Amino acid sequence: MALLCCGVLILLGGVAFSSATVEDGFDYGGVPLWINRLLGEPSVISLQGRMDPAWFRANNPQICPEQCDCPIQWPTALYCERRGLAHVPDHLPHRTQYLFLQGNNITSLSSSVLGNITGLRWLILDNNQLNSDQLEQAALQNQTQLCYFFANRNHLSSVPSALPTGLRQLRLAHNQISSINPGAFQHLQNLTLLLLQGNRLQTITEGDLKGLISLNLLDLSGNQFQAVPKHLPASVQQLYLSNNSLSGLGENSFVGFHNLKYLRLSGCGLQNSGIHPSVFNSSILVELDLSYNNLTTIPMVPSTLQYLYLEANEIQEFNVTSFCREVGPLSYSRMKVLRLDGNKMSYHQLPPDWIFCLRVLQNIYI
Repeated sequence: MALLCCGVLILLGGVAFSSATVEDGFDYGGVPLWINRLLGEPSVISLQGRMDPAWFRANNPQICPEQCDCPIQWPTALYCERRGLAHVPDHLPHRTQYLFLQGNNITSLSSSVLGNITGLRWLILDNNQLNSDQLEQAALQNQTQLCYFFANRNHLSSVPSALPTGLRQLRLAHNQISSINPGAFQHLQNLTLLLLQGNRLQTITEGDLKGLISLNLLDLSGNQFQAVPKHLPASVQQLYLSNNSLSGLGENSFVGFHNLKYLRLSGCGLQNSGIHPSVFNSSILVELDLSYNNLTTIPMVPSTLQYLYLEANEIQEFNVTSFCREVGPLSYSRMKVLRLDGNKMSYHQLPPDWIFCLRVLQNIYI
């Protein structure tokens, strides 16, 4: 949703002068990749179809692997994307800090192939054939400067262990991950974004995510959870659990999330009978997505909530008490956007007093 995406972009942007690039055919796990030009990061993710590779070679005196492009504009970036490669090219230049290998047929990653590189910051391996049993631990562990590791849409069966301690983003969406190796995140105190959606996770045990004290965004959508997983980092501000088969939401489902502001629970098969009345009772929650469920009434939400998405449910009536337990000069809902389209009600069914409760509402969709 546009509003939700906007919130994510602001959180990931870092600086006001950053600009984002999203390459056609690659979604980078569903969260746009921000590029900070103030840090000298390359302003494009792919060079294919942009410039003639022969021009690069004719005008660049630096050594460059035959399978890749090395633009003079970004001397630390190596573009080897969508070349049909079965393995990472040999003899990578020592200067390489940004290595783009997305859209190939790479099945393995060894420490020797990256042995010549000591300052690697980005490693993007999206849309390859990478297997967990062919990913050497030392290959990543030795890259002490690595900040971004992307391996979305591969064939990984577990979260890699021995990840570098400086990692800030780990994107492993749409793999076959069913387990997290013990201690995989123990030393990742700088990790702010973890994408694990579209995998086969069923549970998260107490030590699985230990060490993630700075984690901001955690996406567990499209896995096999039947309940809200326990033992998640308390630092999380954005938690995405959409498209899991949740049996219900108990009173304590989100207890301990003292920083949670954005919560996605769309397409989880939720029914009103399985939702505790006070489960969303959090004064800092900004946005709640409950779309595409089986709700027949509007659940109780805090008066401080600003964005509520309830489209494509089976809601038949509008309950003012769902938003305001009482109405007065200082007692009203801070709701700005409310989506109720795709339900079994119309605008004419709104009770006369709803505007006194939702007095700052900017948009309502019915």
